[in-house]
Amino acid sequence: MSAQETSAPPVRQHSLDNSSASPVDGEQLTQVAVRVLTTPNAADKASLTHQTAHLWRDNRLQCSVATDNRPAAPARPARDDAVQLVEPRKMKSLGKGNTLQSRQRLVHSLVHIESWAVDLSWDIIARFGNDPSYRLPRDFFDDFVRVAEDECRHHELLRSRLEEMGSFYGAFPAHDALWDSAAATAHSLPARLAIEHCTHEARGLDVMPATILKFRGNGDEATAKLLEDIIYKEEITHCAAGVRWLKYLHTLAHESAEVDISHSAVEPEDGSSTADASGGTTASTAVAPWMEDARQFPRVEQWFHSLVKRYFKGNLKPPFNEAARAEAGFGPEWYMPIAAAAPGSAPAAAAAALQPQASLPEVAPAVPIATGA
Repeated sequence: MSAQETSAPPVRQHSLDNSSASPVDGEQLTQVAVRVLTTPNAADKASLTHQTAHLWRDNRLQCSVATDNRPAAPARPARDDAVQLVEPRKMKSLGKGNTLQSRQRLVHSLVHIESWAVDLSWDIIARFGNDPSYRLPRDFFDDFVRVAEDECRHHELLRSRLEEMGSFYGAFPAHDALWDSAAATAHSLPARLAIEHCTHEARGLDVMPATILKFRGNGDEATAKLLEDIIYKEEITHCAAGVRWLKYLHTLAHESAEVDISHSAVEPEDGSSTADASGGTTASTAVAPWMEDARQFPRVEQWFHSLVKRYFKGNLKPPFNEAARAEAGFGPEWYMPIAAAAPGSAPAAAAAALQPQASLPEVAPAVPIATGA
């Protein structure tokens, strides 16, 4: 039976095995993050995400610390076979939303994107949370636990909406280009933030207003309101998190350079290292490669440009949703110097049409988010 002929969703089966067991008081957050990533069933993954976020907010999980037996993030998150995966170039057009099936395809695509957004949020915690060179404070984990729970809720809301439309998650093929692009940044938190949590997230903000208008223009106000009132607004804050922590790392690298210089002035004559208050070393200790890289660029925007040129496939293409990007703290100085030449289109006409209210003020710089593979 083809996807188009299938009208009822299959029974959702929950198989909570040991890999997806509920988190317990006192566990390390990165351990639970790895467990989410190795849970193949989307419903189980969502349940574990909500439980983990609840315990984290109640201070019942440990902040990540560097240990020899820290859990390793999987090379690729576990997925069951509920969705047929195809290469991006073999994907059929989602259509313009002027038929029910086209709207189903559009929502199905969003459901799939949000499912990967959940994994990306946990992966950044599991993969980089224990690396002492990043010196990540609790606020970092607060941000990405919140993002993970938001993305999980978005996935669930869109999935329910898809079922209301007479379809289900798995009714159409999908691709995993969003995760494939994450593989190139698995070695570097700055690169991951720049590509996934700034560039891709920003692109999601760029296309969201037109997507909302596509549903509204074809009489699907329920989907339009879901995207406009909940998902769009929250995604702006997700983009802002990417920008915030890239700025943090840039500042850390430059402030650490000043400390290194001051210590090198009193380095022992035998060239040995000296211990700092945290138990690490200073002076002759090797500097993390990411710090050396950041120190080449006086401004964080310049560092971002360099990271995008190295790790992002393709060009940054206008039109840009300047208002939403600005609200996220991702102003034009971040993206315009490396953007493809604009073909003369007005930047955010669709975005402007969405806001008679003052939800997206035209202020300061900002950062975007990611809804789109």
